[in-house]
Amino acid sequence: MSTFQRARRRLRAHPFALDAALAAGVLVCIVAGSLVEPHGPDGVTWALRTPDALSLVLMVLGAAALVLRRRAPLAVLAFTGGVSLVESVTGDPRAPVAMCVVVALYTVASATDRPTTWRVGLLTMTVLTGAAMIAGPLPWYAQENLAILAWTGIGATAGDAVRSRRAFVQAIRERAERAERTREEEARRRVAEERLRIARDLHDVVAHHIALVNVQAGVAAHVMDKRPDQAKEALAHVREASRSALGELRATVGLLRQSGDPEAPTEPAPGLDRLDDLAGTFRNAGLRVLVAREDQRPDHAPALPAAVDLAAYRVVQEALTNVQKHAGAEAKAEVSVVRVGPHLEITVLDDGTGTGTGTGTGTGTGTDTGNGKGGGHGLLGMRERVTALRGTLTTGPRYGGGFRVHAILPVETHTSAAQDGP
Repeated sequence: MSTFQRARRRLRAHPFALDAALAAGVLVCIVAGSLVEPHGPDGVTWALRTPDALSLVLMVLGAAALVLRRRAPLAVLAFTGGVSLVESVTGDPRAPVAMCVVVALYTVASATDRPTTWRVGLLTMTVLTGAAMIAGPLPWYAQENLAILAWTGIGATAGDAVRSRRAFVQAIRERAERAERTREEEARRRVAEERLRIARDLHDVVAHHIALVNVQAGVAAHVMDKRPDQAKEALAHVREASRSALGELRATVGLLRQSGDPEAPTEPAPGLDRLDDLAGTFRNAGLRVLVAREDQRPDHAPALPAAVDLAAYRVVQEALTNVQKHAGAEAKAEVSVVRVGPHLEITVLDDGTGTGTGTGTGTGTGTDTGNGKGGGHGLLGMRERVTALRGTLTTGPRYGGGFRVHAILPVETHTSAAQDGP
């Protein structure tokens, strides 16, 4: 970046300083112009003459008003117009105070709309030029009077051109941003529609084959003792239907994979058997975690379904993550996993002092609902997992500080119940 560009950026960051520098430059130009004698015997000459006191005061007032040109453009234009009007009527020889009017009129034109520019510009040009021609010390056809008309017109025209270009660039930028948002939204909508269609196809394919497997398995179970040949044939149909279902399932799900997804999972889905390892990772990160488990299944009780095992692990993982992120540096978490009859109860408590607003009034883990300052979707994801298994999730602040996450998951889901059917 060049020195000029750095200075330009610095001045744009401090507009008041830029206006002060502009006012000082205009004052220097006015004072320099007041030393010019346009009607000397040999043409335009430099004469060492001192402006009278009134002209000097009007020059300083007109230039000083330009410091406020961005804050009150119309008021500055009115003030500088009045100062220039007084100077054009009383000054002899005249000082170029109208330069302040040109700058102020440019500011008004660049900051307002075109109708305002037309009205204000015509009024300014008419008043200043008419007053100089009628009441000024010079003849009405003097070039100084015509110069007032020309320079005020140039200021208004230049300001309007700058405003139009600025509006044009802003419109192009907004149009490009709108087109980009529309393109992204359209792409997301098309992806969602396509995935929904694929999901429907997947449901139809799997439902058909599973229904066929169910019927053939029922036939095999019915004729197993009396007609083993027919049972063997039914089991062959079951094997063929399951193989076909797996193939079509693999092909359909492959369409839903992202470009960087692995072809197959590299490790089994985590479950409660890895709960101690999970707690250890949080302990290594500085979070105090206590784990209490009483989830051994009684004799002849069904094993924990894979979906329930995974959901329980994810609930604990997300709750501890929220404790670490939002509950405070000195927070302590307690994890309880208890199997009560046909249900698995998971409780995660913390004594944090976070200021989240995930549930409206909570602290600690409550910040990660997506509605508060945390900005995440932790509790929402937990609720979706638990609800998908026909369980219940209760979250909220604890009395005296902290947060509580309590999930109840049915041990015998509809999937496992269907597997134990006829």
